[in-house]
Amino acid sequence: MALLAEHLVGRGEELGVLEGVLDDLVRGIPGAIELVGEPGIGKTRLICELAARAELRGCLVLSGSASELEQNLPFSVFVDALDDYVDRLDPQRLATLDGDVQAELAHVFPSLSALAGTHRVAAQHERYRSHRAVRELLHRLAARRPLVLVLDDFHWADSASVELLIALLRRPPAAAVLMTLATRPRQMPHALAGALEHADRQGVLTRIMLGALSLAQARELLGGALDSTEAAALYEESGGNPFYLQELARAVTRTARAASHAAGLSMAIGIPSAVAAALTEELAMLPHDARLVLEGAAVAGDPFEPELAAAASATSETSTLDAIDEFLRLDLVRTTDVPRRFRFRHPLVRRAVYEASPAAWRLGAHARCAEACTARGATAGVRAHHIERSAREGDLGAVAVLREAGEAAARLAPASAERWFAAALRILPQTAPAEERVGLLLARAGALAATGRFADARRVLLEGRTTIPDESVAPRDALTLACARAEDQLGRYEQAHVRLVSVLRGLPEPVSEETVALLIELAKNELYRSNYRSMGEWGERAVAAAQEVGDRPLKATAQAMTALADAMTGAGGRARSHRADAAALIESLSDDELSRRVDAAAWLAAAEAYLDLFEAADAHASRALTLARATGQGEAIPLLNQLLGRIWYVRAKLTEASELLDEAIEASRLSVNPQALVGNLFNRSVIAVATGDLDLAVDTAQESVELTRELDRGFVSAWAAVRLANALLETAEPAQAVEMLLGSAGGEELTLIPGGWRAYCLELLTRCWLALGRRDDAKRASTCAEAMVATAPLPLAAAWAERAAAAVALHDGDTAGAVALALSSAAAAGQVEAPIEAALSRTLAGRALARAGQRDRAIAELQRAATELDACGALHYRNAAERELGRLGHRIHRRTRPGTSSGVGIASLTERELQVARLVVDRKTNPQIAAELFLSQKTVETHLRHIFAKMGVPSRVALARAVQRADSGPDAHTR
Repeated sequence: MALLAEHLVGRGEELGVLEGVLDDLVRGIPGAIELVGEPGIGKTRLICELAARAELRGCLVLSGSASELEQNLPFSVFVDALDDYVDRLDPQRLATLDGDVQAELAHVFPSLSALAGTHRVAAQHERYRSHRAVRELLHRLAARRPLVLVLDDFHWADSASVELLIALLRRPPAAAVLMTLATRPRQMPHALAGALEHADRQGVLTRIMLGALSLAQARELLGGALDSTEAAALYEESGGNPFYLQELARAVTRTARAASHAAGLSMAIGIPSAVAAALTEELAMLPHDARLVLEGAAVAGDPFEPELAAAASATSETSTLDAIDEFLRLDLVRTTDVPRRFRFRHPLVRRAVYEASPAAWRLGAHARCAEACTARGATAGVRAHHIERSAREGDLGAVAVLREAGEAAARLAPASAERWFAAALRILPQTAPAEERVGLLLARAGALAATGRFADARRVLLEGRTTIPDESVAPRDALTLACARAEDQLGRYEQAHVRLVSVLRGLPEPVSEETVALLIELAKNELYRSNYRSMGEWGERAVAAAQEVGDRPLKATAQAMTALADAMTGAGGRARSHRADAAALIESLSDDELSRRVDAAAWLAAAEAYLDLFEAADAHASRALTLARATGQGEAIPLLNQLLGRIWYVRAKLTEASELLDEAIEASRLSVNPQALVGNLFNRSVIAVATGDLDLAVDTAQESVELTRELDRGFVSAWAAVRLANALLETAEPAQAVEMLLGSAGGEELTLIPGGWRAYCLELLTRCWLALGRRDDAKRASTCAEAMVATAPLPLAAAWAERAAAAVALHDGDTAGAVALALSSAAAAGQVEAPIEAALSRTLAGRALARAGQRDRAIAELQRAATELDACGALHYRNAAERELGRLGHRIHRRTRPGTSSGVGIASLTERELQVARLVVDRKTNPQIAAELFLSQKTVETHLRHIFAKMGVPSRVALARAVQRADSGPDAHTR
């Protein structure tokens, strides 16, 4: 009679839920399941049942498992699940993938390494591109039949796997893919727990909580081999946990004996002492040679291969295979779907074997495993796993492997990279050159920063600095400079400033490239502190030093930074001169030269944005972003995303700006970079206001302001407050908007906002005061804007100042003055091709004309404004203009895209909106549309709101019908 029941016991309700999810899957509906429970509760057994039932339905089932002792191997659980399968795929299945997607996959899956080619891979700050590539791979794998991806013991997953799963939950593959994972509730990383909780609330995830068996179910599991008294005793001892119950039942058939290591094992792996005693007793029954092989297998991994188990245990391959056969008979290990690969019957068994092996013996076992991996040509990451656990101090060969593993993991799995670099530093001999130690310290700090642990990066750098001899000035200064950069990212601008100045004072003469770089860093620090004049002074010193050094990229960076500082202080003449010099130099640099200082083009673009040269700014920022991505300079990407978002708003490229910033927000959340996230959020807010998504506008700006509470007061916090004030005013909260502006942007004159953009903020403040009925305060803000423009004349600043004055004039009843000022404002904005700003001024002119009784002129101006705003996609502002037309009794005939027969309906959609609409016709969900078009779900939701408004439909069903009617109409061939 079998001791234990072969069928699944006590999980009927859970099986019913799984059946329902599988029914949805075969109908093409993707999903995700989380099985949650304590160790041994039956998660893996239920997963096996799910897999069997999925295969009966014709699904492809691919399974992988995370391992407690291999948490430093990047993407290990996904590699375990997918790598062997994709290795056996017909190459044509993947040949049609985009080259960049293939390159990303090559850096995730070892079997696809040949796909790397010459295509660029994403920078460290854009790890989401690798996640998109895996999403696309899953889409392809599910094209022929539904895919069930099983990820067992995911609470032990490495950080790269966790990030990937979070991304897949946020944007599931646009195909019939069911992701199934098993987790322990108290052993998950915080980020994973939060993402799973969010997915559960959003209905993306089906969560199944597994509890203990009842006494009756326990008796059924035991199969009747024990009497009721024995079964009740085991049930009481196990607490109804199936694994514990099975282990205790196995012990019943063995002769009881003392287990000397049971208490220690119970503490080590966190299981009841009786279960630990049962496991210890089971292992004690093995012959010495077999026990040695089993311990070697536990060191080799889970799953393990016989060759590595033999190497770890220092036994012959023949003896190892014989021992494995015995383990299979005793059900200590089990076969897998992959030949020559075996797995322990439960992770707790593997952990028990590992912990019970002698600690000193394990050092040698890991060393032998490392040697065997080297002989097999394994990657540095696989070797590093064993080297980290066995290498002795001073082993330079081990340091080299750990460094190589860290460098290989840094881009996609910075948390694993940090561990390798830390291990290399621990092993590095005390006599190693300072430059080598500093290189590893900087690499470790960079990996910490890439995971958002800026405070830890700063700590590592400060501690590392104490290990560098005083006479090694350059290495110590390199650490200090890196520490200051970390402090800037933490928003500790004052601390960073003190540190940077201290390094500058210690630099030897003559001037060097390091001097120039430090002066540029000081200028950037003053920008964050809103000390724009000091920024210019450091910039001038950097220009002079760069001239002396003769380094062209450094000189270009210094000139661009100085141009930005001059533009921010209103020194327009000097700013234009420095800008012209920087632009000429940067445009003469090859891509290879500019890639040495890609921030030169970034700062130039910022200066041009403050000088109303938006076309040039667009070109330079776009070049810089392309270069930063191509060369893996992820630290430059957050600034460039924010710059382009602002530039594209002014140039009315709202769709492109929304998509760019949505991606940037995703990337900055992934890298846990608060300063980058702040900038991306508040720039996204202003676009959301224009497009009419006021909830998103308030939410993003509010989040950005909350994040700045951890930063020193300055440029970043001021702009976050301005953008929140803008959103609050549009949602009828002028009092809160005023509070934000005065409290965080520099008082009534908003002095923390630099350059001509201060006029933008003062115009906003003017409107806030008028909304509150405080005319004198509004007049004061408007007058301040006029005075500012008088000292630093720029077209867009003049447009904002004149619009503020026009609003006050209209409030005072001076309609003629209001009209003249508003139209002059529109002309000034048009001069620099800022169509949204021009149309907003024209709307104000229309209101003033209507107030003056000039109905026809008012209608003409308002119609023109509404048409321009509609063409820009600025639907919120368009609607405001149309409301004014409605008050004049004018019927609205919207014609967004000229050149079509109707000019309305589907003809009014942008190319991207049309793509989204057609996917709605194909019955795609928002997550599926997002995955197919590589957009965020927020962006898809925004597009759909615009589409509904343009098409005049209330729902997805009505939209699908409207598109189908349009596609079958007489003009379908023209679209």
